[in-house]
Formats: sequence, structure tokens, C-alpha cells
Amino acid sequence: MTSGSVWKQLIQFSIPLLLGYLFQQMYSTVDSIVVGNFVGKQALAAVGSTTSIINTLIGVFTGFATGAGVVIAQGCGAGDRERVHDAVHTVMLFTFLLSVVFTAAGMLLVRPMLVMMATPDDVMPEAETFLSIYFAGVSGLLVYNMGSGVLRAVGDSRRPLYFLVFAAVLNTALDLLFVIVFHWGVAGVAWSTTISQALSAVLVLVTLSRSEGVYRLVWRDLRIAKPLLREMLRIGFPTSVQMALTAFSNVFVQGYINFFGSACMAGWATYVKIDQILDLTLQTMTMSVTTFVGQNIGAGLFRRAKKGLSATMVLLLSCTALEIALVTVFAPQLAALFNPDDGVVRYGALFVRLISAFYPLACVANILAAALRGAGDANNTMLILLGSFVVARQIYLFIASHTANAVIPIALGYPFGWFVAAAAMFVYYKMNGFERCGRRAAVKLSG
Repeated sequence: MTSGSVWKQLIQFSIPLLLGYLFQQMYSTVDSIVVGNFVGKQALAAVGSTTSIINTLIGVFTGFATGAGVVIAQGCGAGDRERVHDAVHTVMLFTFLLSVVFTAAGMLLVRPMLVMMATPDDVMPEAETFLSIYFAGVSGLLVYNMGSGVLRAVGDSRRPLYFLVFAAVLNTALDLLFVIVFHWGVAGVAWSTTISQALSAVLVLVTLSRSEGVYRLVWRDLRIAKPLLREMLRIGFPTSVQMALTAFSNVFVQGYINFFGSACMAGWATYVKIDQILDLTLQTMTMSVTTFVGQNIGAGLFRRAKKGLSATMVLLLSCTALEIALVTVFAPQLAALFNPDDGVVRYGALFVRLISAFYPLACVANILAAALRGAGDANNTMLILLGSFVVARQIYLFIASHTANAVIPIALGYPFGWFVAAAAMFVYYKMNGFERCGRRAAVKLSG
């Protein structure tokens, strides 16, 4: 990504990445559609209410993966083959170790987290079943995400897409088999997800092992290079904290939603699934700009890195405007895909239309943060996003929940956090934080 047309490089990298995220999102979307239509609204509420819990633990890992991706991308941009080789083997061994920790932690925290969210009695058994099976097989998700992250960091976003297409199709087939034919209910969608994720992890490991590039995984070379691990943690730990605490704060949002009953819970779960699909464009652009900036900062091309940021922002805001228009018009039809119950559709359409109007604020905040992380500045972006998505949002929700006995003020907690984050990130970026952290990263690489 250090030469050629900026727009062409970003688009060529982003399209396979977007398709990959789309197929990855099919896991939970198909799960929700199947249980919502073939099991019931309580099952939909159970699966949907677990999202924030899953994202809390996954957020910890995603932050580390971001740090690893930045280190690998900067080494690739600098042409440092030894650094890339050592980074790949460090990150994969560390991922295997984290898989054990995350499996144990997830299994232990299932019931306490559901109780903390005030999960209703009619939803609790199925929610606990789903989470227990999911975390038993969470290592497949972690290994796939890290292995595909290595491929993307060196510019290969196509092969991770192929693996996701396979896994998503398999997950859909197993969902239908386990739920409709075997009548396993919520347990069936959990097992289909676990099996599909495990096979995608196997595929990415085989690919890395057979690659001829500098990022080839040589199993006998698996060892942790402490300086590189420290660098990954330096960049990734703040992002882990930010993402995990943000996801954990959404557990409290779910708790506020749970107060309004299972129909509202199912409607919120519907909104969350639609939001996650719309969020794919944002995820794609944040990964693209992080990789683009990381490689160009590594090569010392600061002006090109800024051009990449500007191009990414234009692309994302344009796509977001189209998405807002579409979901505003078709919100009831989209909600009905998950469950035809009138209450579920009414709540789902309300949440989609209300919150999607504020998506441009989330775009500005997250793209600026991703660009700064690509340049090596993770600490300040963590503080800004934590202050916005966790502290400011929770203060707002506490006030809203104690002053208005209505769900709309609660739903506006998301846009409020985005507004605070966008304003703060814009001010920080304009104070030349991008250039400062970029030059520090370049000096460190050259040294």
C-alpha cells in the first residue's frame, strides 16, 4: 500500500474485506433469524441479549490483534522481513495461549453476567445454554481472527474471505439442520457456530503453514519475542481496554432494555443484528485505514498516509448515507425477518430508524481513532473513546433511566456517546497528534 493510487489501493483492499466481514456476520444474523422464526421471541431475546457479553471478551482479544496488525504492517512497510517473521510467530503462539484463558473465563462468567444484566426468567435458561456452548468453542474464533489478521496486515484480504464464505454457508446449513430437523433449539445454533468457526481456523492455519511469503507459519519457530510482544501490547492493550470496557458498558445498556420486557428485548436484538450488518462498512474502513496508515508510516510516507485517511473518510460517509436511507425506508420489513411478532417489529423498526440517523458521528470518531492507531498512537485514542463510549454514555444513561420511564431516551445513549467521541477525536487530530505519533513510530522502526 505504499505506492500507486491511494483510492485504488483502498478499494481493492476493502472490497474482499467487506465481503469477509459480511459473511462473518452471517453467523449471528442467521442464528437470530432461525431461532426467531422457528423457536420463538424468547429464544431471539436470549441469543440477542448475549451479544454484549460475547463482545466484552472478544474486545480484549481484538485490541491485541489490532496491536499485532500494526506491528506487522509497519514491518512490512519498512521491508523488515525478520521483524515480520518474528511478529507472526509471536502473535500466533500468544493466541493459542489466550484461547485457553478465554475459554475458561467465558465459561466461568456466563451466569454471573446474565444475572448482572437482570435477564428475565423466561429468557435465562436459553441464554445460558447458548453462551456456555459458544465459549466452549471460542478458540476457533480467536485463531481464525488472528490468522486472517496476519494475512490482512501484509495486504492479503482475499483468502480470509474465501474461508469465511465456506464457514458462513456451513453455519447456515447446520443451523437449519440442528434447529428444524433435530429440534435442538438455541443449542443447535450455538453448536453450528462453534463447528463452523473451528473449521475456518483450521483453514487459515493451513494457509499460513503452506505460504511461501515472509509471514509463513513455521511451527518449530513458534516462540515469543519479548520486545515485539511488548510493542504489540503497548499498541494493543489500550485498544483492548477501550473495546472491552465499551462492550462491557453495553451490558448495562442491555440491562436497561431488559426492564421493558421480552418483546422490547427481542426488538432491541433485532436492531443490534441490523446495526451489526450496517457496521460492516465501518469495520472495513477502520481496518483498511489502520493497515494503510501503518504501512505508509513504516515507509516514512506521512503525506500519503494523510491522503489515505481523507479518502477513507469520504468513502465511508458516502456509503453510510446510502445505508441510512435504505434502513429508514425498510426498517419494518427488516425487523420482520427476525420475528413477525407485532411488538418485536414495532420496537425493532423504532430503534433502527432512531439510531441510524446518527451513524455519521460514529464514522468520524472511529476512522480518526483507527488512523491514529495505525500510526502507533493507541493510548490517547483509548482515553478519548473510553471517556466517550463508557463514562459519558453511562452518565447519560443513568440520568435518562432515572428521569424518564421510556425506552427512547435509553436508545439515544449510543448516539450521545458517538457525538462526544467525534468531537473529541476531531479536536485531538487537529492538534497534530497524527504527525507526532507517526514520526515517533518511524524513528523507532529505523532505530
